[in-house]
Amino acid sequence: MNAPLKRTPLYDIHVALGAKMVPFAGWEMPVQYPLGIQAEHKATRTGAGLFDVSHMGEFEVTGPDRNAFVNRITCNDVGALGTGDVQYSALLTQEGTFVDDCTVYRFEDKVMLVVNAANIDKDWAHVVAQKGGANVRLKNISDDVGLLALQGPTAEAVLAPVTDIPLDDLGYYKFTTGKVAGADCFVSRTGYTGEDGFEIYCRLRDTEAIWRALEGPGRAQAIGLGARDSLRLEVAYPLYGNDIDDTTTPLEAGLGWIVKIDKGCPFTGSDALRAQKGRGVTRRFVGFKLLDRGIPRHGFPVFYEGSQVDIVRSGCMSPSLGIPIGTTYLPVAATKPGTRFEVESRGVRIPAEVVKRPFYTEGTARKAK
Repeated sequence: MNAPLKRTPLYDIHVALGAKMVPFAGWEMPVQYPLGIQAEHKATRTGAGLFDVSHMGEFEVTGPDRNAFVNRITCNDVGALGTGDVQYSALLTQEGTFVDDCTVYRFEDKVMLVVNAANIDKDWAHVVAQKGGANVRLKNISDDVGLLALQGPTAEAVLAPVTDIPLDDLGYYKFTTGKVAGADCFVSRTGYTGEDGFEIYCRLRDTEAIWRALEGPGRAQAIGLGARDSLRLEVAYPLYGNDIDDTTTPLEAGLGWIVKIDKGCPFTGSDALRAQKGRGVTRRFVGFKLLDRGIPRHGFPVFYEGSQVDIVRSGCMSPSLGIPIGTTYLPVAATKPGTRFEVESRGVRIPAEVVKRPFYTEGTARKAK
């Protein structure tokens, strides 16, 4: 018997706004609101969108060995972080493949890992299994934390009137503490859309008050999972379960920049990645566009020189660009932009071409301080 779907504190608000609710990673979540995915996508690219991401997982690590422990279980270098810094990283298997991608927040007295909702239980078991003799305390705080993402070029203007945090001083991939709508929070200048924006962490009970302070006419538009996916795909941010999984490594996925093999301590998967780096990868993650009519969907077969080499990992009709885009893994020799291959849809092979990532380059995130 399937477990009942969980609901975030904003479930009733989503329903009242007319959201279409769908099962996602064990949760009942809004996939879109009445205006539709295209309008929500455009609102985030041109104004501000508000996302309920309270289903995400958070793990807290405290104790004298906290930084060294997280450095051993993630592939990026926690030692490079100062208090108030955020880092994109990953939890890996001994084979160097993804358990999950994650973000690491370094506080003065603790470290927090933020993981994907679908992987919370698996990730927690993976982290706990590696504790060994480390002098750390591990706490899964996922059920206690509310999380909202406010994204878009006007995000700062929307958030500023309801917070005491000097947002202009908050740099990209930095976080600080303060109040939002009167509630204690910590806020990071991070996101999953390619736009400037913030992720707001709060006590679960404060989530509704913060949402109400940010969403509405002249402020931010409510955005569902559908537009969240098209926004992140346009800027080629990977999605676990599609673009990366336990069969792919960061070196294959174009994420070698988060792998610090020589950071001064071994980490889970480091030996495997060192070996793979030495011999060279045989395939690489690429972005592509279709050259004929069609929409590439996850799971469609991908052919190169007559043989199936992978499947479409992610795909959609890009709302910003108006062309069908997607991602896949191709043999190294076929990864240069301009290389042609084929995507099969309903038995018909559609010509496709490798293009540079990200697909959409006008986002405001890189322009943020």
